[in-house]
Amino acid sequence: MNREKIRTLTLTGVFTALILVLTAFVHIPSYTGYVHVGDAFIFLAAALLPAPYAVFAGAAGAVLSDVLTGYAMWAPASFVIKTLIVLFFSRKEKKLITKRNMLALIPSVLLTVGGYYLYEGIISGNFAAPVYGILGNVIQAVFSAALFVVIGIALDKLRITSRIRMDSNRN
Repeated sequence: MNREKIRTLTLTGVFTALILVLTAFVHIPSYTGYVHVGDAFIFLAAALLPAPYAVFAGAAGAVLSDVLTGYAMWAPASFVIKTLIVLFFSRKEKKLITKRNMLALIPSVLLTVGGYYLYEGIISGNFAAPVYGILGNVIQAVFSAALFVVIGIALDKLRITSRIRMDSNRN
């Protein structure tokens, strides 16, 4: 295994752990459960890592968080939603905060809110009750999007992305 592959795998592991910890343990209680910042790091992983690695980090971190904190029933939804939101982002530019990545936040927020609403409606057999949780999901998704922008701007100013991106073809 070459050095770049090892570095990419290592960074993927770090993002997976960050997403797990920031989703499961660093959160703000809300009327529907809690608001976490793990999605901000899914967005960062998507803008830094090759897509298959970012998908793994986002999906694995979110699913592990659900399972380890007693919310295993949400793991299937988290797996699908976090896998899909990664695909909206691009790492082809030299910066994290690009027009595409800023625009990617819109479908990411919509998919997160709509996806969890739809999943709860399906598992509960009631599409009226999940309406109660929409605001909490909107707050969480928008807060994560804002944090992604703040961290992304800081990392772009530090020019850290060129050191983090391992491969020369920038998939």
